[in-house]
Amino acid sequence: MKTLATDRLALRPWTLDDADFAYDMYSRWEVQRFIGLVPRVMADHEEAVERIRNWQALDHPIHGIWAVWRRDSGQLVGCLLLKPIPASGEPPLAASDDTEIGWHFHPDHWGNGYAAEAAAAPAPQQA
Repeated sequence: MKTLATDRLALRPWTLDDADFAYDMYSRWEVQRFIGLVPRVMADHEEAVERIRNWQALDHPIHGIWAVWRRDSGQLVGCLLLKPIPASGEPPLAASDDTEIGWHFHPDHWGNGYAAEAAAAPAPQQA
């Protein structure tokens, strides 16, 4: 997965050094309340490490989960996700060519337009 950039932000793969930030963000109810079928806050730091390892294991040229950080300060502000949308209909389902975009940002960085800016980052070019 490549690093993507906008005027104010950069998007890069998550590293285990980001676990403190991930735990701080995902242990907050205001971030987690709409995530998943049964929302829950992250229980401990080890869960953040495991989640980052899972994100790192994703291997796709476009789909993935990026750490979003401010280029001027290097401060992490959130997460941008690109994932395939499952096909709908009767099983067996054909693969869908559609992609879903999502984002999670730390509440300290809400209201700055980061989600829209990160979502507009130029897509990586496939070789």
